[in-house]
Amino acid sequence: MSAIRAEGLSKLYRRTSAGFKMRTLKSALLDRSLVRGLRPGEAVTAIESLSFEVSAGEAFGVIGGNGSGKSTLLKLVAGLLQPTSGKLAVDGRVAALIELGAGFHPEISGRENVFINGSILGLSRSDIERRYDEIVEFSGLGDFIEEPVKNYSSGMYVRLGFAVAIHTDPEVLLVDEVLAVGDEQFAHRCLAKIEEHLGRGRTLMVVSHSLDLVESLCDRVLWLEKGHSQGVGEPRRMIDAYREQVAAEEGRAHLAEKKRDEEEAPEDRWGSGQARIESTRLLVGGEERYDFATGDAVAFEISARCEEPLDDFVFGVAVSTPRGMECWGTNTDLAGFEPERWQGAATVRLRCPELRLAPGEYLVDVAVHSRSGAPYDYRKGVFRLTVRARDRGVGVYFPQHDWQLEGLRVKPPRAEET
Repeated sequence: MSAIRAEGLSKLYRRTSAGFKMRTLKSALLDRSLVRGLRPGEAVTAIESLSFEVSAGEAFGVIGGNGSGKSTLLKLVAGLLQPTSGKLAVDGRVAALIELGAGFHPEISGRENVFINGSILGLSRSDIERRYDEIVEFSGLGDFIEEPVKNYSSGMYVRLGFAVAIHTDPEVLLVDEVLAVGDEQFAHRCLAKIEEHLGRGRTLMVVSHSLDLVESLCDRVLWLEKGHSQGVGEPRRMIDAYREQVAAEEGRAHLAEKKRDEEEAPEDRWGSGQARIESTRLLVGGEERYDFATGDAVAFEISARCEEPLDDFVFGVAVSTPRGMECWGTNTDLAGFEPERWQGAATVRLRCPELRLAPGEYLVDVAVHSRSGAPYDYRKGVFRLTVRARDRGVGVYFPQHDWQLEGLRVKPPRAEET
């Protein structure tokens, strides 16, 4: 049985151009914009040709970057927006916690807003009166319930809004990112209430940038990108695919930034100039990239030139966090190479069959110097790299590992789909 079904769902917004003026109904009728629809170039596509189905009792997550259409989709399901085209069916009473303070009147008290908001969500006055004490107790706002909500903090808005929404006993609960505004204690209380909601066979649709929350809470996940579906499936698979795309985009951005800096910006480098590093690259699978998964094979490549002969030279690479913590470094001298002669162009590659950095951002320094340490050319922070991983941990090193638990009863991690 479906709680939510979308078929070919699309939503367009009218583009606001320079010099835009609010139009009257008369002007809209005269230029026939009410009947002809939006012309090409007049519309911004928020959702396009989207089809999916959410089963009754399912926890369904929606992920994607800013502007991907997540909040628009939730507003369509809530009935706050009407689709431009396509079909959308929602079965059962819907309660939506979408925008901070939505449905609240700032000038009246929290108590009065409970009754107004409850009525909007489909409860009778007697229903609200019967549940009022539970709502106030859950929100933890008993001391402030008679205060005008304009005096509430953002966290207090969330407390009251969620307390009202969850106590309407909706068949379908819609939750946007607003839960992130609440404090840790209230967030745990909300999650417990959501689990109780799901335990009664009700449906949840949640939008969040907290991918760990989505993975732990949801049965399936929809990944949106610029209003289009990139896939619907098991949370770990969809979240990993999304993270890989984000990391790849960051890697491309790093590459573009690196090339731009090489062409335009002065960099943090020093040395005598007896030898000069002309270019650097990070190679992943033979391709220049600046993002990879922990444990991937990578190579740091340095292209350098020495005009006058040198018989004393060392090439080095160092990796650190953006805050300056040294993670790893080595050089040709530490590896046992003894210099003999160098003149002209040279290419040096430091190959790592399995670079097990923990997920995060790192900066790379490269240098060529004498064996005594005197720099010929030191380039600090020559490029940035992004590391991703399926697992989580603390620190900068990510060794291969597994867990063996005896004498304990635990729920195993979700199995990987193949």
